[in-house]
This record gives sequence, C-alpha cells and structure tokens, in this order.
Amino acid sequence: MAKKGTVTLPDWAKPMWKDMGSPELEGLNPVHNGDLLERRQGLRRDDFVEILMNVQAFANPEDATLRGRLIASGKSSLEILDEDGQSHFISREVIVRVQLIAHTRPAYIDDKELLAFEREDMKRRSKLHEKVEKETTGNDDSHLWG
Repeated sequence: MAKKGTVTLPDWAKPMWKDMGSPELEGLNPVHNGDLLERRQGLRRDDFVEILMNVQAFANPEDATLRGRLIASGKSSLEILDEDGQSHFISREVIVRVQLIAHTRPAYIDDKELLAFEREDMKRRSKLHEKVEKETTGNDDSHLWG
C-alpha cells in the first residue's frame, strides 16, 4: 500500500478485486495512532493478504507463500481464497508472516453490512436451535413415570 491513502493493488489481486465488484479501497486504511476509539487496525474479512508459511512444512519451498483474500479467521486457522479460486485452510502454527496488501471492507465496528449479516445469522441460528429443541424434546421421555 502506498502512502497518502492511495491503494495500488499487485497484479495478482486485481482480478479478485474485480470479481468482488471493484469495491472502493480509498479510506479503508488502518489507523494506528490517536484516540483508542478511533483506531482501526488489524485484519478484516475480505482483505487481500500475502502469507509466508514455514518452509520446513513444505516439500517445495515455493509453496510456502500464499496470496489471496481472507475469507475467515478462526482460533487455529485462516481460510484464504487464492488467486486461482481455490480455498485453503492454513494452520496458524505454520504461519510465519501475514502481510496486508489492502483492506476491502471498513473496520468491523464500522462495517454495517457485516454487522447486519451477523445479526441475521444469529437470528437464523436461534431459530434453528429452537426447531431442533422442539423436535427432540419428549422423544427420550418414555422411561419417565408420571
């Protein structure tokens, strides 16, 4: 990423950016300094990243670098969609370095689309849990008296 807020994507990221609908990248830069509430740093969903993994984990050292879009981040792994459209789940234990190439979404707390998605997802999960609970309640009570 260049200074002064301009974002220059590497050649490998440009087709992925177009596939995402060419979102506006300006103004999504991390903010590391200033008031704590105004800081916006860290990796975000859909960021373009370049990951260097431990070379000892690969037979071919060239396979130790992965470029792509961050799809998900879990406690023990990252899911990356590479430039060829392949999905990779990478253990955090083999990651040596993650380089942020560009943010494509606002910071989590400012991302209204992501917050709305998570809210709808929570509702969907709640309904699913209720449905499963209703379907399983009473099926196992034949051994009870009264």
